[in-house]
Amino acid sequence: MSSFSLTNDSLLGILNIIKFLFSITILLVGILLSENAALTDCDRFFYKPLIWFGVFLLLVSLTGFIGACFYGHLPRMLWVYQVLMFLLIVAGIIFTIFAFAVTNKGGGRLLPGAGYKVYRLGDYSNWLQNRLNNNRNWNKIKTCLVESKVCSDLYSKYWDVSFNKFHQKPLNPIQTGCCKPPNECGFTYVNPARWVEENWQVYSENPDCKAWDNDQNILCYNCESCKAGVLDNTKHSWKKVQWFYVICQMLLIIMYAVGCFAFRNILIDES
Repeated sequence: MSSFSLTNDSLLGILNIIKFLFSITILLVGILLSENAALTDCDRFFYKPLIWFGVFLLLVSLTGFIGACFYGHLPRMLWVYQVLMFLLIVAGIIFTIFAFAVTNKGGGRLLPGAGYKVYRLGDYSNWLQNRLNNNRNWNKIKTCLVESKVCSDLYSKYWDVSFNKFHQKPLNPIQTGCCKPPNECGFTYVNPARWVEENWQVYSENPDCKAWDNDQNILCYNCESCKAGVLDNTKHSWKKVQWFYVICQMLLIIMYAVGCFAFRNILIDES
């Protein structure tokens, strides 16, 4: 019977070594995605849950490894490991469902003859809207948008193009919402960085028309269309990691089930 118990101890130890290596992989993926985020520091914080998930899994796997190796001296360690692993899986499932729910809404709308889409803040989930409408959060993102020169790069690229050609360029959500006034404002195009406000009074029902300024530090960074562009960028950023979360959860559930089987056999052997 002792050899059977040793076999189950070894199985738990091997599983936790695999989980340990798996957690390092998750950490590396989270860090790499964070470092290569489309707006660098602007949307880097959206990858933090993946990094924390990897850190917690690493600690849990170490707990299980220690419990398997020193079960005779630390019998309660495996119980702690089983509980922590269960909580980690439940939390991961809840978070994955939540992420799918909050990123399911929203998306751009095509304009006739345009090479880009327009974005409306109200099309996105209330949770994401509330996060961006928080002045503290938005001020950080707005400062980052200015420092990242996302609009300056756009202007440099299309500085000498006509309005018709600029209208057909494939602008991304941030460029569409933050670097130009909304089309319905009726501003006269001079160049990508300058729009003459001739008819804004007619469209005053759209607050973004008054929020626009040719100042490179203001532009449409205070516009709802800019927030919508950021949310659409965030939505696509989340999509990159959501399926990775799903795969991680499936693998963890399989390893947890095998671990429970081995742990049950150890308890039977002990009795």
